[in-house]
Amino acid sequence: MIKGLIGKKLGMTRLFLDNGREVPVTMLEAGPCTVVQIKTLEKDAYQAVQLGFGQRRVKLVNKPEAGHFRKADVQAAKILKEFKVDDVNGITAGQMVDAAIFTVGEKINVTGKSKGRGFTGVIKRHGFGGGRASHGCTTHNSPGSIGNSATPSKTHRGRRMAGHCGDVQTQARNLRVVDVRPENNLILVRGAVPGATGSIVILEKS
Repeated sequence: MIKGLIGKKLGMTRLFLDNGREVPVTMLEAGPCTVVQIKTLEKDAYQAVQLGFGQRRVKLVNKPEAGHFRKADVQAAKILKEFKVDDVNGITAGQMVDAAIFTVGEKINVTGKSKGRGFTGVIKRHGFGGGRASHGCTTHNSPGSIGNSATPSKTHRGRRMAGHCGDVQTQARNLRVVDVRPENNLILVRGAVPGATGSIVILEKS
């Protein structure tokens, strides 16, 4: 059984449950994905399924990629991703996989690339408290002391300081599926997921 999909973040909204409670949810376009390649124990020493998401124009595909898609008899995909499976029996190249693999109430992990924040200070990047706000303090956004005195007289590697923030792969774990709409290739998960609206995300069962 395939336990994951490639999707796209569509944005956030709110949903009212049957008991009248309001919950924040993220709308995700989950597939449909096409099975492009099947990895087997005999040939590849592990079992996995390569899925493709989206379509790419023929002139943008190089010859090795074109041969890869031609072998599976599928259209060129924008995104390829492997998902490990326990058994590949019953899975064929060209098979379509959609949001129906997820059910309401189960938990999934969503992986995406976080929004880039550029060069930021320690307060925004690491949550530092900053300097005092009174009594003549002039270092409100300073990290404070970052080194040692005579011994060892240097700043240790790994010290949290200002620098590049965001634009890295991150994962939101154990998000509960609130609603599944296979006819529209949509699933709604409770809470926020990493990435900007329109960015590619990977959905996997916890």
